[in-house]
Amino acid sequence: MVPWQGELRVGIVLGPGKEAGHRLRDAVALLDSPAEAPWVGPAFLAALAEEARLSRVPLGLLLSDILPVGLSPRLCHRVRAVEDADLSPFGQQVPGPVWQDASAFDAALLDSVRAQGLLEEDLRPKARTVSVVRVSDREGGTPLTPKQKVAWAWLREQGHVESLSTWAQGAGVSTSVVTGVMTRGWAERAEHPAPLPVLTPTGEAPKLTLDRLPEAREWRLHGGRPAVRHRLLASRLARELDIGRSVIVAVPDHATLRRTWTALSGLSSEQRGRAVQLSGQLSEEEREHVWQLIRSGEARLVIGTCTALCAPVHDLATVVVKEEGSDAHKLLSGSHAFVPELARRLARHAECQLGWTGSVPSAEVLDVPGQVLPPPVARVHVVDYANPIQAPALGPLSRADLKPGAQGYPLSHDLQKVLRQVAERGRQAVLLAPRRGYSALLRCPSCEHTPMCRHCDVPLRFHQETRELTCHQCGYRERLHERCAECGERMWQARGPGTEWIAQEVRKLLPDFPVLRFDRDRQDDLSALQQGHSGVVIGTQALLTQDALPDLALIGVTLADTWLNVSDFRASERYHRLLRQLIEWHPVRAPLLVVQTFQAGHPALRCIVDGHDAGAYPAQERQGRQLLRYPPFARLAQIEVAARDQGKAHAAATAVAQALYGKGAVDGELLGPAPSPIARLRGVYPYHLLLRVRDDARLEVLLSALDRSFPGRVRVDVHPRGVFGA
Repeated sequence: MVPWQGELRVGIVLGPGKEAGHRLRDAVALLDSPAEAPWVGPAFLAALAEEARLSRVPLGLLLSDILPVGLSPRLCHRVRAVEDADLSPFGQQVPGPVWQDASAFDAALLDSVRAQGLLEEDLRPKARTVSVVRVSDREGGTPLTPKQKVAWAWLREQGHVESLSTWAQGAGVSTSVVTGVMTRGWAERAEHPAPLPVLTPTGEAPKLTLDRLPEAREWRLHGGRPAVRHRLLASRLARELDIGRSVIVAVPDHATLRRTWTALSGLSSEQRGRAVQLSGQLSEEEREHVWQLIRSGEARLVIGTCTALCAPVHDLATVVVKEEGSDAHKLLSGSHAFVPELARRLARHAECQLGWTGSVPSAEVLDVPGQVLPPPVARVHVVDYANPIQAPALGPLSRADLKPGAQGYPLSHDLQKVLRQVAERGRQAVLLAPRRGYSALLRCPSCEHTPMCRHCDVPLRFHQETRELTCHQCGYRERLHERCAECGERMWQARGPGTEWIAQEVRKLLPDFPVLRFDRDRQDDLSALQQGHSGVVIGTQALLTQDALPDLALIGVTLADTWLNVSDFRASERYHRLLRQLIEWHPVRAPLLVVQTFQAGHPALRCIVDGHDAGAYPAQERQGRQLLRYPPFARLAQIEVAARDQGKAHAAATAVAQALYGKGAVDGELLGPAPSPIARLRGVYPYHLLLRVRDDARLEVLLSALDRSFPGRVRVDVHPRGVFGA
């Protein structure tokens, strides 16, 4: 514990400080016991310090984003004046010569006394307790009534209970009776040690097979079905656990965590050690308990989200990252760290193996030695909105008599036909919509006016159920106007179907068939369908966080182009990964996948239709990136400069560009500044600059130009993912 800004704060020792650095005051207490493992491992701290230096993010911010335990410890803090010290100059309410609780004094007062060296302090972990009711050590002075004697005898037999109501119910009396026992002094409240939290039960032991993964410092495993990947992965991890080493498995989201835990946690045993989950979904008590199990060496298999990377495991053998290309690995606020990059740095500093695994490899890891499993059997039918006459060649459902523009939208005739078959046969279907709400925008048919957000330069999206127009960027909403604000026209035209619109169309098509929705706005209860009942679910990608329906016969992607029409060089890779995840979603079945698109010839889709394995499309993508100098053949950093005045934002962005050129940036290394694809966002005007350099060392040199103040708000993202504006 270190004095900082008038209070005691948790500090983490990184190493000896520089002479020119900021000198801290003496530490008050050491929370780590020298006999125990460090609270945070040195390899993780080295990796985090390296990331903080490159990204220009304070190390403390990175720690607060990722470290799940320890920054706000529960402590007993006592203080007293040093022997013979006169504290009267500090006031009347000051510590005396005997130990007192520090909370009885003002924090600023204690810091002043501490700074003069006149304060002794004692800090130690505070055990968690629960309040219980128990029989008093001494009998009460007032005799008990017969019912009270029954209640008292029952409590003495039980030892203690958590509440008066539990006591009354167990003894078979009223609450007033047990209250009377308390009032007469025959029972009392006391603090007992809190029981250890119950952790997530482990899954079944996986069936192990021959470990066929490469014997390399870095390896990968992709393709096939999840069950096969997990079996091969379990065989590698079991080998490390059997010799007493530890393993960390980092996943992008809680849905993947649930499935990974079910598949791998059964590796735990008395010999291999315990398996534990570590994520933000755990309670504070659960996280503390898991942390102690890891520090003690009792737990050696840690499966979790980004927080798993900082687990203080003993003798780390392997770090495994699942779905390394998933955008869910990107922290959306704070440090904006990218977990796979942190894992790479951790593995290097810990000198351990690094494994990548998932449905499809990212282009960045394609040169790593590894294994791509054969693709699962897939039935794919493509509805080509751009070339309807050629549609019969794309699948068995298409009809030769359909004319251009007459294929049906948002449900094509092919998709309608299969949906009717699903209903007739009592099966299940899932339709994936590109967005929530009713439509992407509303437009006046007379003057083409589109209602826009007051704070962002984006159209408001229409939500039919609430009759509201909502901005999906900042959350602004307003009631739907009956007339156009520009010309007074009463009619509106909706554009860009969302989940509400598609659900409405399905209900018209199948009026007596169950139709449910699952998106951020509404999550219908899917338990009946999970039990095998028939129905159709319309949702966004949030549906993939759920287990596949057991009798799933159809998956429909209503407009695949939405995933492609994004200003991001990773858009097609993201689209291909989605298709791979859809065909492997059901653990054993191969539902028909119907893809409606205006880009039926896109390679990301054709690789799926033609049955290529999971490495085929990333190999094509990698070639294109090499030509355009995108990762992994270059290092990117996105710089966002923003201000509430557009002129000031542009001037600040120009100043940042000049500073980068002054640091040595050359043509081709710096792109921009340019306005963001959304010119105004939450009331500010963001401008983007993109650095594209050969490696981290060059990037660090150029970014050092930003180590001064600029007129606007400047943010640096050294792992940019998503929309690019430069």
